[in-house]
Amino acid sequence: MPYDLLLKGGTVILRGGPAQTDVGVLNGRIVAIGAIDASQAREVIDCSSLTVLPGCIDTQVHFREPGMEHKEDLHTGSKAAVLGGITAVFEMPNTSPPTTTREAIEDKLRRAKGRMYCDHAFFVGAAAENVEQLGELERLPGVCGVKVFMGSSTGSLLVADDDGVRAVLRNISRRAAFHCEDEQRLEARKTFRKSGDPSSHPVWRDADTALKATERLLRMASQEGKRVHVLHVTTADELPLLMAAKDFATMEVTPHHLTLTDECYRELGTLCQMNPPVRGPEHRAALWHAVNSGLVDVIGSDHAPHTLEEKARPYPDSPSGMVGVQTTLPVMLDHVNAGRLSLLRLVDLLCFGPQRIYGIAGKGAIAPGYDADFTIVDMNAEHTISNDWIASKPGWTPYDGRRVKGWPVMTIVRGQVVMREDEIIVETPQGQPVRFVETLQPAS
Repeated sequence: MPYDLLLKGGTVILRGGPAQTDVGVLNGRIVAIGAIDASQAREVIDCSSLTVLPGCIDTQVHFREPGMEHKEDLHTGSKAAVLGGITAVFEMPNTSPPTTTREAIEDKLRRAKGRMYCDHAFFVGAAAENVEQLGELERLPGVCGVKVFMGSSTGSLLVADDDGVRAVLRNISRRAAFHCEDEQRLEARKTFRKSGDPSSHPVWRDADTALKATERLLRMASQEGKRVHVLHVTTADELPLLMAAKDFATMEVTPHHLTLTDECYRELGTLCQMNPPVRGPEHRAALWHAVNSGLVDVIGSDHAPHTLEEKARPYPDSPSGMVGVQTTLPVMLDHVNAGRLSLLRLVDLLCFGPQRIYGIAGKGAIAPGYDADFTIVDMNAEHTISNDWIASKPGWTPYDGRRVKGWPVMTIVRGQVVMREDEIIVETPQGQPVRFVETLQPAS
């Protein structure tokens, strides 16, 4: 048999757009696209009436292991990912201990082996004590790049001052990812927090807090000649700066900043508290314009789970972060069906974009030679998102009760069907480290 797996008769999203075609897989890679005889494959999946996307990639998740496994771990986080149609994740370094050394990176890779359902890569966190080693650390196998917190959030990682940011930039060669909130302004505005009132969160962490940090970062990156990626952009104010910096700067938005507004604090309270905050409708409208104009490069979930008990603490003692890796695709497919963006644009944001900005090897598109990663969706299926469906340890979602149209029905990772019709169907997780063009290892 020439093929291990054949996806037959689906609408396949290729780089040039949708095509009614077949896809043949052998040894975990795509080997043929076109009309293929079903008798030539060991396994055939009928994709008629379904849409075959490249495997969707979530480039910002916090799976909390090691140190905070009561919130999430690599196993449960990856289970949530594949149930939501995600085939690969990039995991953040603000664990305990933080991922700032070779030993910590190797520890995460060991923990992931045989426990993660999806493919994975890990960020190394920038800190004062490891800045001179970042150039070496960012090139280790399984590392997607350096992550820098310019403003304090969950965990202890923080590079707040210009000298620290410049030192990071001068010691790296790959694109680094930045959480842009200005720490000095956050400290100065703490009096704006109102006890018990999470709606004061975006007042404290206001638009100027994000704008000031992003302006500082882009100025320094330009001066140092380095590539940067600005995570979870939330304000209309930052967009002109990012547009002017396209030569070296890319940007991310999240589903919740595209979906929710500051009205959410009345209904959800601290469940919609995150950093940077959900803001007013004028900022959401600006982000949508940036999505559809092509300014936005990628969508990441910023999956940052906390337990309901932790979230129930009175603000500001409540932690910031939302559960999100499992709901990104359903929520965004619903936006597609509502006409807010095209399906091809969504694929650019979840597949082509991550591959392009991080230099992922062999993922992010349906093309011969690429890994056989597929997210198969039913664009007409209607479901109600519920807490009961959430596989993450906290067991909640800000979208509980939300009706959506468009649903992931199958997740395939390197030719293996991992999720089918909302069920994990493999006995042993077989996720592998993601490879990157800039750090490919020589063949042994």
